[in-house]
Amino acid sequence: MLFSLAVIFLVGLSAAEIVRLLKLPRIIGMLAAGIAVGPYVLDLLDPTILGISSELRQIALIIILVKAGLSLNLSDLKKVGRPAVMMSFVPACFEILGYVCIAPYLFGISHTEAAVMGAVLSAVSPAVVVPRMVKLIEDKYGTEKSIPQMILAGASCDDIFVITLFSAFAAMAQGGTASAADLLDIPVSMVLGVITGAVCGFILYFLFDITGRKEHNIRNSVKVIIILSVSFLLMWTETVIKQYAAFSGLLAVVAMACVIKLKTDESIWSGLAAKFGKLWIAAEVLLFVLVGAAVDIRYTLSAGGAAVLMIFIALAIRSVGVLICLWGTELNAKERLFCVIAYLPKATVQAAIGSVPMAMGLSCGKIVLSVSVLAIIITAPLGAIGIDSSYKKLLRDNGKA
Repeated sequence: MLFSLAVIFLVGLSAAEIVRLLKLPRIIGMLAAGIAVGPYVLDLLDPTILGISSELRQIALIIILVKAGLSLNLSDLKKVGRPAVMMSFVPACFEILGYVCIAPYLFGISHTEAAVMGAVLSAVSPAVVVPRMVKLIEDKYGTEKSIPQMILAGASCDDIFVITLFSAFAAMAQGGTASAADLLDIPVSMVLGVITGAVCGFILYFLFDITGRKEHNIRNSVKVIIILSVSFLLMWTETVIKQYAAFSGLLAVVAMACVIKLKTDESIWSGLAAKFGKLWIAAEVLLFVLVGAAVDIRYTLSAGGAAVLMIFIALAIRSVGVLICLWGTELNAKERLFCVIAYLPKATVQAAIGSVPMAMGLSCGKIVLSVSVLAIIITAPLGAIGIDSSYKKLLRDNGKA
């Protein structure tokens, strides 16, 4: 395992630096490195580390979500309440509808199987989007109209909605049924996640505040360990209670961090944000190299041109959904275009559940995995390059006097 970790960090960082010199987003190098050293190409990674790959990717995602929560300004988020809520489900619905209408004709699958494919493919990647929105918030690009805050919030909720639909569609494809009550899991998971996270945030605030007033101030490094440990417990809670109640661990983590920022002094939360920013340097490499390692490159050849065509048609339909969410807002044409671009990348969810339909024995399993692999390879770099190269041209720099 130690050799595997060395390979992940050294190869991942080297590839990231090479693509940076080519003026491309670093994650492209990390994804490519993961594919190269993964089990389907050079096979340099220990099966043990691949066995805990999903947990390691989850830890990395938790780190950037805490950083996101410490960067969010709730008063800013209130300005874009309706669009942020709509962005969490409308674009995904449009994309799933695109798959349901078109995929049966391109791949010869049933409409139910097309819905399964759409549910897998329609989730935006928080791993790609969230760190970029955090950077925009820190650099004050588009913050006057709360654009990065809106995208960050929508992308964080989008996955919950899509995974719930995936479970329902997969049950239908296996010959079972999915009731309308299953859809209630979506708002329930969001509300329970936010409430639980907020409670944890208040508890941590009181802990930090009381120890500070008694002159037993906890060092920021220790606070980071405590926050991470509570975040792990929140994610563990989601796994434990999922058969009894819907609960979003990711939203709970963001809510906890938001409350800590809201209640503590700026000197405290800004120091914590800086610490999590440093942790993200290592976590980012771990996350994207392992996402790349999960990509079975062999399935890209079997997908064919029809899969590429389907991906781009679905993205176009998804973009219509994004524009509908922004209807009636104060955003100008350039800012709306940026929102469309920011909602293109896919990686995290597709790497996590792309192979599940095949493991379930569904006849559409292989083609779903093939399209998922292609979607990661095409849209993760496309979205990352699009965001990184366009934000200075499309968004207003609110940091300027």
